[in-house]
Amino acid sequence: MSVDSDRHIAGSSTRQPVLPSMTVRETARSGTDVDELSDALSTPKAAIKMTAQGDAPIAYRCNFISVDDVSVADCSYEGTIVGKRDGVVDRMAIFLPTEGNMTFGGKWEPIYSVPGRGLILEPGDARGTSMFGPRSHLCMFIDQARITKRLTHMFERTIGGDLDIHPDIDLTSGAGLVLQQIVANLHGGLSENGPLRRSPLAFNSLCDAAIYLLLEACPNRYSNELAQAAAAPAPRHVKWAIDYMQEHIAEPISLDDIAAAAKVSVRTLQQGFRQFRNTTPIAYLHEIRMIAAHRDLLDADSTQAVADIALRWGFTHLGRFAAEYKKRFGQLPSQTLRD
Repeated sequence: MSVDSDRHIAGSSTRQPVLPSMTVRETARSGTDVDELSDALSTPKAAIKMTAQGDAPIAYRCNFISVDDVSVADCSYEGTIVGKRDGVVDRMAIFLPTEGNMTFGGKWEPIYSVPGRGLILEPGDARGTSMFGPRSHLCMFIDQARITKRLTHMFERTIGGDLDIHPDIDLTSGAGLVLQQIVANLHGGLSENGPLRRSPLAFNSLCDAAIYLLLEACPNRYSNELAQAAAAPAPRHVKWAIDYMQEHIAEPISLDDIAAAAKVSVRTLQQGFRQFRNTTPIAYLHEIRMIAAHRDLLDADSTQAVADIALRWGFTHLGRFAAEYKKRFGQLPSQTLRD
């Protein structure tokens, strides 16, 4: 990968970047009251009524965290619980179980959720559900509009309708294991005062990574198109992308945003960067943000913390940031700050 020099972003890091705020809504519920559980699982558009089978005792612990059009959850249940949902569901739901079984009433036959297999439900796939405790799972809910927007940018045409995505994914290895780790990192990074709350850049990157992983790893109606080679762009498209990244270096821009600014599809942009920069667009963005962090560390006084500067540029894992920084600049961030 080649980013010519620090002059490449001259003027971008000499001023203090203004990062967009991120509204995080966290709701934690626990107890034994089935009506309170119904309220916890319901949304403004779709109410769900939970009942305990045979009036046997139940218990639950749920923690939901939402940011704009994405939500993640960590839930566990005791007892056998049956639910029925009414209303409009406009989100894709991904269940990543670690314990216990769960079934959904599908369009033609039951859909099963068991440990080791991730379950992907498109809007309208299931109305009723049964949980057999002890049951524990991570969840990710993504607005269908966000997924449609990603596909629209990838193919440079209007996308509509269901994805017809394969409903399950192996969580024990490969893409499924990575997906589970991404969702766990999202939930952990947003919980309480987690580092993702202060880094919209990293949060949006993780959300997009989960979406692209689903689209590329799980068979769906667009799989054949996604597998086709993209046409190589003209160098000016790559330049437009680089200019956009430099102008928005401190903002939570996505791969879709970069492709839109370059006036090409995501796949075309990726191929262009491989051909003309021997890297990927996101790796290039990562590199120029690393250079920006380096310049800020050079200019900072001793009262500033390395962690604050790292978070300013989207680096939430301080150990990894320090290792990458040393590889790039030959010294640790703390050494640059002291010099």
